[in-house]
Order: sequence, then structure tokens, then C-alpha cells
Amino acid sequence: MSTSPDLPAPPAAPEPFPPAPLEVAKAFAPDIVSRLDDYGRQLATEGVVRGLIGPREVPRLWDRHLLNCAALAEAIHQGELVADIGTGAGLPGLVLALVRPDLRIILIEPLQRRCDFLQEMILRYRFGKGVTIRRGKAHMVLPCNADVVTSRAVTALDNLAGWSFPHLRIGGRLLALKGQRAAEELAAARPLLANWGADTDATIIPCGASWLAEPIQVVSATRRR
Repeated sequence: MSTSPDLPAPPAAPEPFPPAPLEVAKAFAPDIVSRLDDYGRQLATEGVVRGLIGPREVPRLWDRHLLNCAALAEAIHQGELVADIGTGAGLPGLVLALVRPDLRIILIEPLQRRCDFLQEMILRYRFGKGVTIRRGKAHMVLPCNADVVTSRAVTALDNLAGWSFPHLRIGGRLLALKGQRAAEELAAARPLLANWGADTDATIIPCGASWLAEPIQVVSATRRR
């Protein structure tokens, strides 16, 4: 009796992108929710195919990625210039552009395939000159003279200081999304922040407290020299 050769397993079905949670509808207008939903679907499809995000991230794109990045907008003033270091597929930079069209955004990213995706998103959402890309590592691209430098899941805060402060104008602010160890990271990084000209008032601010079940923790440090 002959046996058939083992056949390769069929590819796993992609994880479904969940609908927008109620929290986002509380915080943003319907047109913004629609754009966030569309961007999430781009990440869940093209983003996975191109290796920009892992397939396991798709079911938690809203809770772990989109909402957290959107909450950061609360800490940014009207019309500011924001440089997003290590933006990857646009987190948080593109999300900020979607929820705050008044902002000017510079996306700093070294990998070409990510920059290609970012450029497609800029065209898709018609950001025009309001959102631009600088390809390269943060310490190698031209200084941005930004009002705000943002980052998310890039590196430890002590390393981040050296990458971020050269891109800030005097009086500008570093806003770094951090997790539960934010206070510990800030305590360890204070000497380096001071060396880069940070004010002694560097602190942790919660964002999204009025609509997120768990507000995000953002380290805020102002450049004074």
C-alpha cells in the first residue's frame, strides 16, 4: 500500500483586524476614527506582508499601538513641529498626523522599505508638505530644530537623550512613550538628560486618562540650553 508524500501545511489565515473600540469614538471625531481604522488596516495587511509588524500584533493593533500613539497628541501644542525618531511604520508619527492635522511631522527612519511604506501613506492621506521623511539614523540626519521630539519603543531613555536633544530647539520637549518602568528609566537617565541641557523638571505625564482604561506614561523633558 503506497502512501502519499507529506504535503506542506497551508499558510495560516491572517489575523483579522478588529473594529475600532468604543474608546476611540469617545476621543475623536468620526472622520479621524475612519482614517485611523484605514491606517490600521494598512498595517494589518501591507504592514504584515512587508514585515513592518508581526502578524501577532494585528489583533492588538488598536489597544497596544494606535490608541497609545493617539493619546500622545494630548501633550503636543497647536501647530508644533514634531520629529518622530525611529518611526518604523509610522508609530507614533503617522498616527499623530492623522489625529492632529495642525501638526507638522518629520518622520526619521533608517530602513528604506519602511520609508517606502511611509511615503505611500503620506500620499494616501494627502498630507502634502505637512509630513516629511528623513531617511537615516537619528544621530546622522540633519537636526530638525523641532518643538517636540517623540519616540516609542526605540531604546532606553539614557540612549534616547543623545539621539533626541540635538533635534530640539531651545525650549523644545522630548516626549518618550514608556511603559511601567518609566519612573525607573527617568531616574537612571537624569544625569545624561542634564548633560544634554534638559531642565531639572523632567517628569512623567499620563496621557489618555479620560478615555483609556490605562493611560500611557510619557517622559517629558525640556531642553534649556
